[in-house]
Amino acid sequence: MKQLLTLMLSLFFAALLTAQTKFPEINKQIKEGNFTEAEKMINKVIARDKLSETELYDLNFQIDVMHRIRLDFDKTEADILPALKKYYPDINEKMLASWENSKSLEMKVIDGKKMFFHNAVPNLFRINADAKKRKEEVDGASTDKLKEFLKTHLPESVKECLATGKDFSNPVTMKITYTLTVDSDAVPAGEVIRCWLPYPREDAPRQTDIKLLSVNSKEYIIADSTHPQRTLYMEKTAEKGKPTVFMMQLEYTSYSEWHNIDPAKVLPYDTASALFKEYTAERPPHIVFTDQIKKLSKEIVGNETNPYEKVKKIYTWINDHIPWASAREYSTIKDISSYCLTNMHGDCGIMTLTFMTLARYNGIPCKWQSGWMMHPGLVNLHDWGEIYLNGYGWVPLDQNFGIQDYSSDPKVKYFYIGGIDSYRLIVNDDYAQPLFPAKIYPRSETTDFQRGEVEWRGGNIYFNKWDYHMDVQYVK
Repeated sequence: MKQLLTLMLSLFFAALLTAQTKFPEINKQIKEGNFTEAEKMINKVIARDKLSETELYDLNFQIDVMHRIRLDFDKTEADILPALKKYYPDINEKMLASWENSKSLEMKVIDGKKMFFHNAVPNLFRINADAKKRKEEVDGASTDKLKEFLKTHLPESVKECLATGKDFSNPVTMKITYTLTVDSDAVPAGEVIRCWLPYPREDAPRQTDIKLLSVNSKEYIIADSTHPQRTLYMEKTAEKGKPTVFMMQLEYTSYSEWHNIDPAKVLPYDTASALFKEYTAERPPHIVFTDQIKKLSKEIVGNETNPYEKVKKIYTWINDHIPWASAREYSTIKDISSYCLTNMHGDCGIMTLTFMTLARYNGIPCKWQSGWMMHPGLVNLHDWGEIYLNGYGWVPLDQNFGIQDYSSDPKVKYFYIGGIDSYRLIVNDDYAQPLFPAKIYPRSETTDFQRGEVEWRGGNIYFNKWDYHMDVQYVK
């Protein structure tokens, strides 16, 4: 068993770190989008060559990644034109080309055919300033429900922390029912499906009183909090013509956390400490100090030496230059922070890893956290992080929630540099870490863990074969 676990972990990390195969011609075909030809070449190599377990695993994963990209980029030009014509009745090829070249309309050429990201049109109106303005002219301005909610919640949290002198406030108790449903006949009847569900961490001081109320299985395993990506694991046998349902119900309490940070009281780091070395290091493939990072860092940070002010400069730059847009699956992105700076947009995880890369390069220890945002009516997957400020310790930072520009109070305006609201579910204290028990096949999500994972003895069960749902009740 120990040998099997060691093998699975080595293969898992090989799949994460190997952006290319050792076969240059296969890599060339993949890079050029010639997926059908690349798959043929991979299958020929697998049949012909004597390969190691790692090489075989990696080649099969490359086929899987191409399949995942095809699922993400499933729209033709004919598919997207009707939605665009609502706002641009006279749309033409020149306009499309302009949006494609500016990375506002995400597409890839696959097997010689231009294919658009399935959320390319909604993203255009988030990324491109002129398109966003045009949409508002046609549809009218929309209300930001999250911002409206936070306008009350954040000042309350700041006020309570200042009044009590404590870093935690506004506790919210939530009862959640989490369901993962595998499609009928996704695997043959009689086969065992292995399932990992996201489970709350018990080592985060702002998340307490976790009570597991029910699980729809007599046997299950809860990974302890030494595992950075925490799970509840169970198994079920597939029945013909029926979906396979995995469900758990639990209750927990979440607090707002906010630190009244005085930049003058942030102390210099002990650069020889293990903490500093670990959390300011590069971590390929997604945290790499590329020439692009070094150049941008010089523009953003300049000669600033105060750690908090460095953080604020990086945070503000991302806030001002990287709009939120829904993202393709992380398992298909070679280097997430480079992808962000090349495309100049990203979702919460992409923003977080970009912040982490710039911060670490500037000597700011930082790490990943993720799980769910649990705000009423806005429950969704979410990623954020933590930074270490000497004199304050680890404090939360949510790059995606950004600067609260509706407020003139700097404590509220920059709340998410050193603060986080009460409506969170913390599952992960790191990214790209092995699950427990070990997963045999490549994960559907190789970086994050929020939706869950499922597999059977025949392989991984990808997202298109199952669905997930979070039901939340606010107890008090």
